[in-house]
Amino acid sequence: MELTIQSALPDPSISQFVHSFWMVENKTGKDISSTVLPNGMMDMMLMNVNSMNWKMVVRGIDTMPSQVTIPADAQLFSIGFKLLAVEYLLGNSIKGVLNGAQPVSDEFWQFETVDLNSLENFCNKATQKIKILSPENVDSRKKKLFALIYSSRGSMTVRELSDNVYWSSRQINRYFNQQFGISLKAYCNILRFGASFKNISEGNLFPEQNFTDQTHFIKEIKKYAGVTPKVLSKNEDERFIDLVSIKKLPS
Repeated sequence: MELTIQSALPDPSISQFVHSFWMVENKTGKDISSTVLPNGMMDMMLMNVNSMNWKMVVRGIDTMPSQVTIPADAQLFSIGFKLLAVEYLLGNSIKGVLNGAQPVSDEFWQFETVDLNSLENFCNKATQKIKILSPENVDSRKKKLFALIYSSRGSMTVRELSDNVYWSSRQINRYFNQQFGISLKAYCNILRFGASFKNISEGNLFPEQNFTDQTHFIKEIKKYAGVTPKVLSKNEDERFIDLVSIKKLPS
């Protein structure tokens, strides 16, 4: 796959809301088919094909692999949001776009041509806008909950998370289902799966993210990727764009 893929990590001031920034350019002269894997992020994407007619969409959480086509001459910028951003930056539930996407207006973001000349410019403009949106006060339970979820890479149990933030598992699950269309346990499983990409891309086919054993590891990878860890690791024809992209992400 002859794609240009660039990535950047967020400024610490917005890291509770943003996981990463991405830019993808397809200059191969042909459409490229690829498979996107669940990674636990909510994405806001701008894509342009052969014109300056940029289209912006928000994609909800993926719970299964999805087939995508990257058109020839397409350029795409993306913000990988953490889930705390759904309530505090976007102000809307994304449960209706589970495994899907919906168009959104650029009225607030107002990306201009100069902002889309490079990943650096895109990051600067997006960071500026996110700082404007960021509230002064974030619910301390939610802030701690998501900090634990991401620092543990989804390996903590619902009970452990509930006990640590003094918020009942029933209330947490109601919040997750209303906001994201998925239970906390299901989300943690997806996040744990996504956290295994780097090891798998490096040929490490043994569980390192608190999977029960090798059998459980293989079962979970097949559930979310549709293939075994070995097939995923080989990534023939660079079919899985997430494994290609993960190598571009700064440590």
